[in-house]
Amino acid sequence: MSIKDIVRDNPKFKNLAIRLMMPRNQARPRLWVKWFINPFRHKKGKRSLIRRRTRMDVMPWNRFELGNDSTIEDFATINNGVGDILIGERTRIGLGNTLIGPVHVGNDIMFAQNVVVSGLNHGYEDVTKPIHNQPTNTQLITIEDGAWIAANSVLTAGITVGKNAVVAAGSIVVRDVAPFTIVAGNPAKPVKQYNPETKQWEKVK
Repeated sequence: MSIKDIVRDNPKFKNLAIRLMMPRNQARPRLWVKWFINPFRHKKGKRSLIRRRTRMDVMPWNRFELGNDSTIEDFATINNGVGDILIGERTRIGLGNTLIGPVHVGNDIMFAQNVVVSGLNHGYEDVTKPIHNQPTNTQLITIEDGAWIAANSVLTAGITVGKNAVVAAGSIVVRDVAPFTIVAGNPAKPVKQYNPETKQWEKVK
């Protein structure tokens, strides 16, 4: 059994390791983790850019990858504490976005401003405990190549946004979005789909 397995399987060792890597009741890594571990653990592609005022709550026990020619803009928050965050090539994570893993983002994707993508849900069933003391659960969010996520949208845990789909501004996405489909509203519903025969985006009846 490896040291990693021993730490993971023993609650006391696990809590000690977490405390050494991040301050109590905080989501950020300690500076020594940020400077001396994360650069060797995570991948940042050629010509990719993470703006100076981005909040990188990135821990070494889960993956973080940013592909070639991709950008994470100022005031965004990236948190891989409970799941991997993988971002493809030529993708832009917009101003003020929040990504909480597990999230897989493809290539050539546009995120506008103030988008929230969270693969994390908090348990709330036990009313004798505060929600922050209850178990969490995670479900992967997948955003396929060429999608456009417009401003102030929320993508909830477990959904997939298909290739070249569009999520309209202010939408709350609670179920999968088919490829080449535009969704809007709360909850988001299809409003247009691309017809390859007419080569037009047509209203969904």
